[in-house]
Amino acid sequence: MDLESIRLLASAIAIVGGSLGPAIAIGWLASRAMDAIGRNPEASSKIQTSMILAIAFAEAIAIYALVIALIIKFV
Repeated sequence: MDLESIRLLASAIAIVGGSLGPAIAIGWLASRAMDAIGRNPEASSKIQTSMILAIAFAEAIAIYALVIALIIKFV
């Protein structure tokens, strides 16, 4: 196995590992937010705002994983 193959494999592992957690977190956050809105529809705007903020933070983790994968691949 040459160095380029190892870089590609490491890059793939980094992006898969780094995007799996945020994907699960976003699904869980949306599910729990829908449950909360179903129980208390009057608070839907507050719940939605908090949900979007939490999803943005989870998505930032996936972006960090993408950056790490690109660094592994090209450096």
